[in-house]
Order: sequence, then C-alpha cells, then structure tokens
Amino acid sequence: MTDTAPPAQPPAESELRAQIRALFLAEADKVADLLNSKDDSQLLGQTEFQLRDALQRAGARALELALQGRKKGATKAPV
Repeated sequence: MTDTAPPAQPPAESELRAQIRALFLAEADKVADLLNSKDDSQLLGQTEFQLRDALQRAGARALELALQGRKKGATKAPV
C-alpha cells in the first residue's frame, strides 16, 4: 500500500489558501443572495454583469492577498 497523502504545505501557502477560501466563501454568499433576489426573468442581462463584477472583485482581492505575502520591501542595493 502506498502513501497517497499530499506533501505538507509551507505555512505561508496554507495561510494564503485559507484566506482565499474565506474570501471566496464570503463572496459565494453574496452571489447566492444576489441570485435569490432575482426573478427568473431577471437572471440574465444586468444580473450577469453584477455576477461577473462580484467574481472579478474576489479574484482581484485574491491577487492582492498573494502579492502581500510576497512583498520584499525596498531594495538596499543601489539601482
């Protein structure tokens, strides 16, 4: 029998994963509220744009989270 457990993730990676997961779960609640608030006749059109905007905001925020963990600060060597 072989061990199929995934390798342990570095703490920074698992923290980022947890932050992004929480971000998208919160956004999923907003998306569900948006879709539940619309009649069948309103699901296409403007609602599609609202949905796309919400998901793009979540993606942009996820990118910001990833970049925050990678910032190195000012360079010390002359440029």
